[in-house]
Amino acid sequence: MDYSKEFLEKLYKMMLKIRFCEESFVDPILKKEIQCPVHLYSGEEAIAAGVCAALTEKDYVFGNHRSHGHYLAKGGDIKELIAEIYCKETGCSKGRGGSMHIIAPEKGFLGAAPIVAGTIPLAVGSALASKIRKQEAVSVSFFGDGATGEGVLYESLNFAALKKLPVIFICENNFYSTHLHIRECRPPAPIYKIAQPFGISSIQVDGNDVLKIFKIAEKAVRLCRQGKGPFFIEFLTYRLRGHVGPDDNIQGSRADIRPAKEVEEWKRKDPVKRFEKFILENKILEETKIQEIKKQIQDEVKQAHNFAKQSPNPLKEQVNKYVFK
Repeated sequence: MDYSKEFLEKLYKMMLKIRFCEESFVDPILKKEIQCPVHLYSGEEAIAAGVCAALTEKDYVFGNHRSHGHYLAKGGDIKELIAEIYCKETGCSKGRGGSMHIIAPEKGFLGAAPIVAGTIPLAVGSALASKIRKQEAVSVSFFGDGATGEGVLYESLNFAALKKLPVIFICENNFYSTHLHIRECRPPAPIYKIAQPFGISSIQVDGNDVLKIFKIAEKAVRLCRQGKGPFFIEFLTYRLRGHVGPDDNIQGSRADIRPAKEVEEWKRKDPVKRFEKFILENKILEETKIQEIKKQIQDEVKQAHNFAKQSPNPLKEQVNKYVFK
């Protein structure tokens, strides 16, 4: 075993925390208690947990429209996240941002935004600042396969390669750009190869295997700290919920776009269940301990929802309070 029991338990707890947090939104979304669009990260937890485990607080992370997992894995406060999704004053963006505009600068999570590929150049700029200041900080940009259709990604790859910046480009390829299958909008060529013409080291990895993810992320971070960046990683994964909201496959709905057989096949590759099986088979944790951990995290999520529901709404007369003029 290459990893300590404490480290493996920490990874497992983070994956569970993200999963339970995401699944806790399903009911309030359906009841319309949550009004803002919510893109759930269920099924992709291993990527955020594995990558951020290789980072420190001094490193920077930039997210996208589906970034609750990145926020939590980088150390963001779960109460502030859930309060933000309820659009409450106690949220991480003071209730002004909702699910897609979350931030925790004190933990190095410098923000998420729904503009496809919009935060990629911000991560490059952050990496440039770190290099100019001679800091060892690494910047990480998380984006989906849909971002590979945006020109700014290629401009960012070019500039990062030219300046040898400490930035890691992470494509979470879940095979769907909104409701469009990847084969309908991209030729059948692996995404990770788009970085190679720029001389950037790149690799494709199973995005549902948290230990493989951590291992390659650790390598990428080390190379960036040594001045040998940038690095590009394509993680193959699958979202278990809808593009936005709980379900794409409501029978008879216009959003019924993913084949049921495909969804079931990916459910069998569930990264949380997969890692839990590994932990049990290798006697890292006993079943009783796992149940105890699950209850602790479920209680934490429940308390965060209660905190959010009891928090005040932003005042109408303060709508401009955090706006730059």
